[in-house]
Amino acid sequence: MVMGPTHAMSGAALWLAGSAIASLAFDIDQSSAELIVGTIAVSGASLYPDIDCAGKVTENKGGSTVARSFGVVSLFFAECVERLCYWFYLLTKSKKDKKRKNGHRTFTHTAVHAALVGTGVGYLGAYFGKPAVIAVLFVLTGLAVRGLLPSAVNKKGWIVTTAVALAGAYGMYRLLPPDRSYWIVGLAMGIGCFIHILGDMITKMGSPLLFPIPIKKRRWADLGLPNNIALRAGGKAENRILLPVLTFIVVLGMFYNLPEVQEFLFGGSVDGTAMGSLLGR
Repeated sequence: MVMGPTHAMSGAALWLAGSAIASLAFDIDQSSAELIVGTIAVSGASLYPDIDCAGKVTENKGGSTVARSFGVVSLFFAECVERLCYWFYLLTKSKKDKKRKNGHRTFTHTAVHAALVGTGVGYLGAYFGKPAVIAVLFVLTGLAVRGLLPSAVNKKGWIVTTAVALAGAYGMYRLLPPDRSYWIVGLAMGIGCFIHILGDMITKMGSPLLFPIPIKKRRWADLGLPNNIALRAGGKAENRILLPVLTFIVVLGMFYNLPEVQEFLFGGSVDGTAMGSLLGR
């Protein structure tokens, strides 16, 4: 079973909640375009760590939600990442670490990876600006679509996902102003990856969050909740409780961050100019 919708929804919920807190506590307001872009980026990034779960490339079958997002291309990339992760696991594991047959839930499910990929994307956004950001957002939009609308996209396949990602990337290209560093996209990427890890840690399998810090002489110790309270991925507790709660938070956050709602609650006008200084010129 997969947790794609829960991962994506948790990313969106946290970003919207964080945006509301930033507005209230630090007077950092976002334009509608910036809020949408950030929410999409974190939602997509919240699925990204499962790029280490490959399927059957030649048959375009199996694999994680991320691996299936762009058809054979993403399946091939996931196969490469999984093999690299598995090789890295064999190279770095201690004698106490368990035997594995693949690289799923290894390096891409660590805080080190979240920090590295977030820093890398932030560097691209800071030094290459809008063109680099649009390329990143194309990928993350596709992942967000697969996570937030799994049933609709699964029926239509990767072609629809790619088409929606292209349309979304083009729309963001037209909406986002040029000549900014956009380092905040890297922050969204890192946060999304970290949210994914935390989501996996509430399941029975856990995640090696603190690699390479040894825990009970294991470099790849899977951290998580005790089995008696841990969730089963795709189980009733996730689908009937956790996912509806996250959906409610997302809807509430979307309404709260609307400029019209902000104006109604606090008076004055919300123009999102403060976020410009956050993104950088």
